[in-house]
Amino acid sequence: MGRADRPRGLVKTKDQSKKIIPLEQDLNYYFKKGNYYNRKNKLSKALLFLKKAIEIEPSNAEIHYHLACTLSKSSRLQEANLVFKHVVSNLDPELTECYFLMALNYGLMDDMPRARRYLKKYLQVDPEGEMAGEAHDLLQVMEGDYEEENEEEPRVFSGPENEALEQWLSSLDGKDLAEKFSEKDFAYLLQRALYQGSDSLKEKIIQLCGQVKSPAGAAILKSFVINPWIKERLRQLALLELKEIYKEGPVLVFCDGQIVEEDLSALPRYSPVWRKEWSEVLDCTYKHMRRSQHYSEEFFQDARAIWFDFINQLYPHMPRIVKPETWAAGLEYCLARFHFLNLTQEELARAYGVSPSSVGRKYKQINALLKIDQKAYRNMLAFLVRHDRENR
Repeated sequence: MGRADRPRGLVKTKDQSKKIIPLEQDLNYYFKKGNYYNRKNKLSKALLFLKKAIEIEPSNAEIHYHLACTLSKSSRLQEANLVFKHVVSNLDPELTECYFLMALNYGLMDDMPRARRYLKKYLQVDPEGEMAGEAHDLLQVMEGDYEEENEEEPRVFSGPENEALEQWLSSLDGKDLAEKFSEKDFAYLLQRALYQGSDSLKEKIIQLCGQVKSPAGAAILKSFVINPWIKERLRQLALLELKEIYKEGPVLVFCDGQIVEEDLSALPRYSPVWRKEWSEVLDCTYKHMRRSQHYSEEFFQDARAIWFDFINQLYPHMPRIVKPETWAAGLEYCLARFHFLNLTQEELARAYGVSPSSVGRKYKQINALLKIDQKAYRNMLAFLVRHDRENR
């Protein structure tokens, strides 16, 4: 067996009684490999290497922190929070961002009391921390301008309460509505309803905030779109209403695990009313991509951009979506073609439980509008030209 064929981690020895001996790797090797696979979105491999690094140095807070972040990224939120808590309790209390990330995870698990508690804890121990602004914004979203008298979570609205509030809001005319938005109690009621009401009630409130075009209504929408725990469909509705108010300008939005600044002018002039099934397609695509070894984080952003661009250009003539899996498979195939990945329609059809012909049809519909193939080849040619110039 030649050197190139020899398994890594094994070396020869002159002692004939021991043909091979294990080659020990150091802590830095496992830590770097864990972070490398994390960036490549190969999370199971990243976890294996990070856990091996912890075996070598169990008291290393930084490695535990990266392990918890990777567990969060893998949707193993409860496990991640146990590690975050271990870091600040036993290893390094200075890693205060653990409290903020624990709050996000509890929110994603629909445990709002704990989410609020850890946001407050983060601000208490590190009021000038890097994420302090986001923590303040999220607390304001969850609590409005009022301080709760106790830590008990306000109850979710009942069915009759949702219907009664929606009917009352619908009965308000333009003048009454404008006056109501100037009242602090009314704004607080809307804030509560946006997080404890039905989806129908939330859609009504978002619509009213855009209709009134007041600073109070805009403030409610701005707080809403930075919340990590709302449905993407509702976030898109709120962004469209903000565009109706301001037309252009920056707005903070929670996107792909972080709060980023987007320009309202980038939204289409004639904005589609966001539909639940559009989010289901993107969620289905993401779910499969996370199980794959092909994708790093930037690929998820590209998939989102392709899907949003397709909807925006086709609206209002968007075809009916009966089975999200077929569109998700077609979307991922578009992504694979755009990046010249070695994925076939047959492979994706098996993964999504659909027929290869349906994957091809959805790909053709998206490609016909967005010219995915043409853009991919132009990008490749541009890359080759740059590469050639740099190597002259």
